[in-house]
Amino acid sequence: MESGPQKRTPLFDEHVALGGRMVPFAGWEMPVQYEGVIAEHNAVRNAAGLFDVCHMGELILEGEHAIAVVDYLVTNDIKGLSDGQARYTACCNAEGTILDDLIIYRHSPTKVLVVCNASNVEKISKHFEKAAKDHCEFRDVSEETALIALQGPRAADVIWDAKCAASTQKLASFHFAKDQVGGVDCTVARTGYTGEDGFELFCAWNDAPKLWRALMEAGKKHGLAPIGLGARDTLRLEARLSLYGNDIDETTNPLEAGLGWVTKFDKGDFVGREALAAIKEAGLTRKIVGFEMTGRGIGRHGYPITDAAAKHVGIVTSGSPGPTVGKNIGLGYVPTAMSEVGTKIGIEIRGKVIDAVVVKTPFYKRKKD
Repeated sequence: MESGPQKRTPLFDEHVALGGRMVPFAGWEMPVQYEGVIAEHNAVRNAAGLFDVCHMGELILEGEHAIAVVDYLVTNDIKGLSDGQARYTACCNAEGTILDDLIIYRHSPTKVLVVCNASNVEKISKHFEKAAKDHCEFRDVSEETALIALQGPRAADVIWDAKCAASTQKLASFHFAKDQVGGVDCTVARTGYTGEDGFELFCAWNDAPKLWRALMEAGKKHGLAPIGLGARDTLRLEARLSLYGNDIDETTNPLEAGLGWVTKFDKGDFVGREALAAIKEAGLTRKIVGFEMTGRGIGRHGYPITDAAAKHVGIVTSGSPGPTVGKNIGLGYVPTAMSEVGTKIGIEIRGKVIDAVVVKTPFYKRKKD
């Protein structure tokens, strides 16, 4: 458990009023649950949920060379974005291991927003500031920018009832626009971290409580519930979305972490490209896989993965019950030879090896209209 003083988001009082159980997370006091993890998970899968993600980091790069600077720092193609379009990417060091996973938002040919994980704000801010020097303006606006996520199949109904523009309600996936929602000036993006449809809304730090209350009010008839960190984790795991510090970190590279799809070797040079090209050429020695438990038990973060001879061959990076899929599921790194779907593995739980099998991911995929 984290010790020392924790920062509070502008929504702290809202969480307390709603009965949120507050815990330390990445230096912040955050709600781990309200009604309960399973109830909150199901609310997002079946109706809608509201998440406080104000602890995330926001960086703005502005100027003629802003897009080129960002493009050089990440693995995905940023130069190919249109205004109002966003893209998920990894950000690597020169050795090709992952500093963070990010979403990049192109506001204009001269302005880019970078959103990074809460635990990595200081590291990524310094990394981007150093690269921007003498090339473009850099600002870390994390402490003045709030971020609220509205996720679930009823999310578009909720945002509509909170008085957004029709064009905002109909935004395409990974696109964004400026609008007023609940009387608050926002940038609304069709992005999220749950495997469901939804929106992420950026606003001024002090406007966050007003926006939160407006969305909660608009969502009453749609089954909207406030959602804590517990359900956020089960939702993202079912959707097979990586968690920094668990599934990816500075000991993993995007190719073995299942992020080859956001690593564009043909886009031109980027930090880590040479190292990653060498790794690709040599062939991967391990890969992250999804697994489900076939024996009784839950494979938790840090548990050893074993082969048929009960030899330790890997490690579980994420694991929990999957409320929607009705199975105990997880992610972990195994030797490449053991990464094929259907491969039987073991998870060592408190000294006892429990049977599991490698399965296709994502574990859960929403039905699209």
